[in-house]
Amino acid sequence: MVRAALKENNMKRTLLLGLGLLSVALMPALAQAPAAPMGKVHGHVTNPTGEPQGSGTVSLSTDGGNTLKFTFPVASNGDFSGQAAPGTYMIVYRANDTPPGKMVDFIRGVKVVADQDTLQDIDMSRAEFIKQLPAEQQKQLEDLKKANSEAMKANQVINALNSDLRVVNQDIKDAEGARAAAIQELGASATREAVDAKANDIRTAKYNEILTLMTKDTGLKPDESILWTNLARANLGLKKYDEAEAAYKKSLDLESASKKPKPEVIGVANAGLGEVYARQGKVPEANAAFDAAAKADPTRAAFHLRNEAVIFFQERNGAAQVAAADEALKLDPNQAILYYIKGQGLIQNATIDPKTNRIVLPQDCTDAYQHYLAISPNGPYAGEVKGILDQAGQKVDSSFKAAKPAKK
Repeated sequence: MVRAALKENNMKRTLLLGLGLLSVALMPALAQAPAAPMGKVHGHVTNPTGEPQGSGTVSLSTDGGNTLKFTFPVASNGDFSGQAAPGTYMIVYRANDTPPGKMVDFIRGVKVVADQDTLQDIDMSRAEFIKQLPAEQQKQLEDLKKANSEAMKANQVINALNSDLRVVNQDIKDAEGARAAAIQELGASATREAVDAKANDIRTAKYNEILTLMTKDTGLKPDESILWTNLARANLGLKKYDEAEAAYKKSLDLESASKKPKPEVIGVANAGLGEVYARQGKVPEANAAFDAAAKADPTRAAFHLRNEAVIFFQERNGAAQVAAADEALKLDPNQAILYYIKGQGLIQNATIDPKTNRIVLPQDCTDAYQHYLAISPNGPYAGEVKGILDQAGQKVDSSFKAAKPAKK
């Protein structure tokens, strides 16, 4: 886009420099004292492409351009303004590199009235001006206008996509915070069932909005991977797993084939596929997808593997959540939630001592709970974990320390 804009600016400058200059002997005015009272004149200079002409000068002449009586600079936005003695003038525009004795454009019959402000624009995109240009320059101008029109359409699409993406980002945040929003709306006395139903309504509405926007936007710009990733996210949130899988794969194909693939996009798409598979109980496929996410984006590897453990925990897949937690802990052994998830997976293997009627925890389950308490003694699950250990006749062991992260 930047290169295109520079190229366009160069074309505009080349076109303007080559404009047919009007041959008028412009002579500098002799020093003079402006008559009082004065009037004002202001306006805007537009070049043949229809864009502001952000340089040059505008002058007033009473003798057909031979003498320039009042001269005002043109600002970068194309505006000019100044004071002049009352009278009827020819207004003259000259570029910074216009040769002496020539002008680029002029307009006759401009009246300046004492104590009044006269508006007079100089529009070089008008048909009258364009017609006096050489045929070659007229063709260049038409080509440039066409390119500008196409660029404007492309910019309009990009602006619309960016606007939709801002909505999508907020929708995702709202969907993830749906339960908290439901509790706030219904009040602390609401039943769990009511909160769950309200939270589901919020999530469904948000994901449906994302689905609508991204279905439209992938049609407008089907080669943009992030749009397919968000479309997949909406389908995943609505439990449309086949559609989500197809959209994530489309995002991966596009991003992998780009000149400069973005690791974070590839990582997110692979992690999304991992969640699609995990929600359907396809453990090997899910493991492979999350491993691919960690490999593609090493800076967020711990994050992706942690999410894998959380998702299997949500799906109550004990064996899978334990294995996922172990893999994530290799990268970040200070994540208390991972020890809790591991313990909750392993407790399914607990037995009951018939003599004492106490629960008997597998040793690695006990160790996981102890690690959780060592890292987060007052965490959200600390009370539950202490209760489980107490039922098993276990005391909290403060000697447990988190392991060091695995070397990369």
